[in-house]
Amino acid sequence: MAVGSRPLVPSRLAPGGVAHGGRRAATSTIGAYVALTKPRIIELLLITTVPTMVLAEGGWPSTWLVLLTLIGGTLAAGGANAVNMYVDRDIDRLMERTQNRPLVTGAIEPRNALVFAVVLEVAAFLVLWAGANLLAATLALAATAFYVGIYTLWLKRTSRQNIVIGGAAGAVPVLVGWAAVQNSLGWTPFVLFAAMFFWTPPHFWALAIKYADDYRAANVPMLPAVVPFEHAVRQMVGHTVAMVAATIVLIPVADLGLIYSVTAVALGAVFIGATIWLGRRPTASASMRVFGFSITYVTVLFGAMTLDVLL
Repeated sequence: MAVGSRPLVPSRLAPGGVAHGGRRAATSTIGAYVALTKPRIIELLLITTVPTMVLAEGGWPSTWLVLLTLIGGTLAAGGANAVNMYVDRDIDRLMERTQNRPLVTGAIEPRNALVFAVVLEVAAFLVLWAGANLLAATLALAATAFYVGIYTLWLKRTSRQNIVIGGAAGAVPVLVGWAAVQNSLGWTPFVLFAAMFFWTPPHFWALAIKYADDYRAANVPMLPAVVPFEHAVRQMVGHTVAMVAATIVLIPVADLGLIYSVTAVALGAVFIGATIWLGRRPTASASMRVFGFSITYVTVLFGAMTLDVLL
């Protein structure tokens, strides 16, 4: 898989591609509410949920359980993203990348957006509790609370480690997927959580390198906007190495076979190489190629994990 290739996710079949936030303004009220949920970020979260459920089951779980877990996960992530847009509507006006978001354009009133977010979170909890179990529902709600309270309200505007700590919320879907099947947690889901936890910073920092001026304009201390480029890349390499280590530890912990093992080692080597290569070619286009590959990485890795279990 070439580092410069376009991210391999379903939304790549539609114009616009994958980005955090998107640039095009919604053209209808319904479209504006959908945009509040950041659907392409949700898509990425769900890509990790179903394979984790397959791993937890040791095969294909109940299709009804999968659907309800996906619905609940979508609602929970959508509500969290909507609250994030509500809180960040002041700085979104200052960043070119986010100036077309619904609360900036006035397509949705802030109060309505907040009510919408709360409704989504309540619905998510009920769907996951009824369709899966209380543990899965509680984990999803906890992820939202962490994302909003720790990342959005506290760390995002105060710490250069914002996405490192706050990004933990994005790793929770693997715990939700496992809990939905097993109604418990264990070493396997926590190793998966660690892999996604370490994946988030290099993924997001690659995007932040391109939009560093946006973050400076909004006074948001995203790492690439406040430290020398070389320091940011060293941090990316370190987190990527830790991520790859976690994906390899998963092999004996989850008793995975050749398909996953070869994929994890090969993709991991490419990802590490890509971050090192970025340090030698410090351009916005190079950072976006690494960002795109990081999405492909998750998609292919979790796909390989699914195949390994099912075949």
